[in-house]
Amino acid sequence: MTRKRNRRRELPEPFEVVIEGLSHEGRGIAHHNGKIVFVFASLPGERVNIQINKINKRYSEASIVDILQASEHRIQPHCKHFSICGGCSMQHVSSEYQLELKQKSVLEMFNHAGIKIGEVIPPLTAAAWGYRRKARLGAKYVIKKGRQLVGFRERNKPYLADMQSCPILIDKVGQHLEDLMELVSTLDARQSIAQIEVAADDDHCMLVFRHLVPLSDTDKEALIAFAQHSGFWIQLQPQGPDSVVPLYPEQQTLRFKPLLDNDISIRFNASDFTQVNAAINQQMVKQALNFLDIKPGDNILDLFCGLGNFTLPMARLGAQVTGVEGDEVMVKRAKENALENGITNSTYFASDLTDIDGSVSWMKQRYDKILLDPPRSGAFEIASHLKSMKASTIVYVSCQPSSLVRDARVLCEAGYKLTHFGLMDMFPQTAHVESMAVFKK
Repeated sequence: MTRKRNRRRELPEPFEVVIEGLSHEGRGIAHHNGKIVFVFASLPGERVNIQINKINKRYSEASIVDILQASEHRIQPHCKHFSICGGCSMQHVSSEYQLELKQKSVLEMFNHAGIKIGEVIPPLTAAAWGYRRKARLGAKYVIKKGRQLVGFRERNKPYLADMQSCPILIDKVGQHLEDLMELVSTLDARQSIAQIEVAADDDHCMLVFRHLVPLSDTDKEALIAFAQHSGFWIQLQPQGPDSVVPLYPEQQTLRFKPLLDNDISIRFNASDFTQVNAAINQQMVKQALNFLDIKPGDNILDLFCGLGNFTLPMARLGAQVTGVEGDEVMVKRAKENALENGITNSTYFASDLTDIDGSVSWMKQRYDKILLDPPRSGAFEIASHLKSMKASTIVYVSCQPSSLVRDARVLCEAGYKLTHFGLMDMFPQTAHVESMAVFKK
């Protein structure tokens, strides 16, 4: 019997390339021997020596060995863990050029799809660091290192990065990762703490510890003592998201304001979807309201409404707003938030917007204006049904350019024109692109 050997493909020696462009994931694009090479942390126009790290059938992946000719837009990464951590990919790019590259990429996609844009509006921007209020941190006790790790995973690897800080997280968490590592390392259950969910508002920061085995009384006392000393709120998650319970203090309520100059306050849990960047979210809501030009008595449809981030501000302006969301738990909380804010002119429905049921009551109505805020998969299934609703204006908030362009084509074929488009810098230092598009009948 002959045993087959798994021979690892031999990697070539470093060689020189010129970076021709940037992929949608923020990696440089070069060619070598007729094959695409994606180069991490490179910029268009740069001449670099690279080392191939991974060879695939259609492309290869590489890292920079030497920069022979640097881009004028290259800067020194702010985080010392940039080369290892998979959380960011564009810290080597100036903030202004990050936005320029992202905007150029999306505009090229629209142009390729044959979609004309009336006006490209200035991007919404805020602080480039310390902005992230929600995150899911991995936790693992590494026996070989003899210590606890807490943070994000390494780039393109399943292992947790060995990091002491994170400058994109709010300072209360990002500058105190070592405190969390020290805390978890003292617990009896340190090898069963799988992750720590972070959620914060203007005043409080909540940490949800997911533990795979029950915690001892000693561990609970240690967590409570840490909470009392640090000011963090602590919750425990022994199983799925529905199992989360507060540990200390007993009463914990997080709230965010969708508008800076408004009294609306939305209650949320750590597991609820909310925007991670509060400052950009407030600008985003305000801009959407301006484009919708809401008048008292308008009948507005808010699709993928979540907790009411757009629904409640629109209703506060006197519109009758119908919010639709696929998650029944989120719909329940949206209703509760409306009542807590004294808003009675909004109604909510739990409907799967990827599997359209034309018989539901909200589908049979006509609307003056429509707002869409879908997940990365977009709103393709519902987009083709919007024509019959006769709305004069549609505002589409996007977190995935390819989905937006695909859905924009559907709306344009239905008789709408794309009058305004602009980026929103929701995730600085990353390749993630958030944008807003306005369609007029």
